[in-house]
Amino acid sequence: MSIIEVEGLWKIFGGQPGRARALAREGASKAEVKAETGSVIAVDDATFEVQEKEIFVVMGLSGSGKSTLLRCINRLIDPTFGEVRVHDEEVTGLSGEQLRRLRRDRMSMVFQNFGLFPHRSVLGNVEYGLEVSGVSPDERRQKARRTLASVGLEGYEDSRPGELSGGMQQRVGLARALVTDPEILLMDEPFSALDPLIREEMQNELLDLQEQLEPTCTILFITHDLDEALKMGDRITIMEEGRLAQVGTPTEILTEPADDYVRSFVQNVDRTKILPATAVMREPDGTLPSGGPSVAPETPVAEILPLLFESDGPIAVRNRSGEVEGIVDRNAVMKETRRNAEGETGKPEGPRTEPEAA
Repeated sequence: MSIIEVEGLWKIFGGQPGRARALAREGASKAEVKAETGSVIAVDDATFEVQEKEIFVVMGLSGSGKSTLLRCINRLIDPTFGEVRVHDEEVTGLSGEQLRRLRRDRMSMVFQNFGLFPHRSVLGNVEYGLEVSGVSPDERRQKARRTLASVGLEGYEDSRPGELSGGMQQRVGLARALVTDPEILLMDEPFSALDPLIREEMQNELLDLQEQLEPTCTILFITHDLDEALKMGDRITIMEEGRLAQVGTPTEILTEPADDYVRSFVQNVDRTKILPATAVMREPDGTLPSGGPSVAPETPVAEILPLLFESDGPIAVRNRSGEVEGIVDRNAVMKETRRNAEGETGKPEGPRTEPEAA
């Protein structure tokens, strides 16, 4: 079920938006449009949907329009043309009061710079959204404490934000967004200011929380980091100069890049760490040894190779019900491993030895 629907969305800064859109539709570049009209196209005819409980990642370089696109969803920035719908409700047509209610009751946002109140305690920061909604002090504090515990900050309720590390401050920001039980969580490069180890920890924590959250939460996640996009996204869109170059699953982005721009992004990615078992499996054919090892459908190819060398034959791919969806053999995994090493050109990047070699 679609939670967010974006159709024909444009954001154009400047005095001639209609002329700018017409030129863009005729094939003029962003620079050409600016030179002729003085207008800047930040979002160029974006159309996509975000499904329930999906992590939908918008990835692009600085200036690609990804943060502007995000802010058009909750109308922190008003779109110039197009529609945004949340549960079939036309966001672009809401009054000021209706928009405030949507942001308060159904959407939360996590910013890159945390946006915490320095004069409030950690608990005070987290309960703020409940406070402005009129929730009683006892109820909001209990809920804020539970949410802090869920992000690993139990015991820090009375601390001030300035007393915490960057990673801990981002946890406070995440807890503040989650405490209102939002249907939609908008995240604008939330982990980009963190050290690599803390960043990975926060990514894993968010993925775990996404599985555990009740009620369910749909996440629209902005990043400029391809590795983060591939790890976090159920689906990804890559933006180039305001347009959506491609929308697809991580596997589709890696194996079927839509154009040279997308291909340039993924050419140096270690595909074996991203592609799941389902990308290299084949139909079961009765060759599975009894009692042999098995992997989940989402298991990365890189983790399957050692199991294949330890086993006497192919490996079963089993779903959560224990049913065999397919089998993976050594040839399929080695083919993908060689393709990854050789890159898009098919030419090896350097000397290599086959794993079978003595």
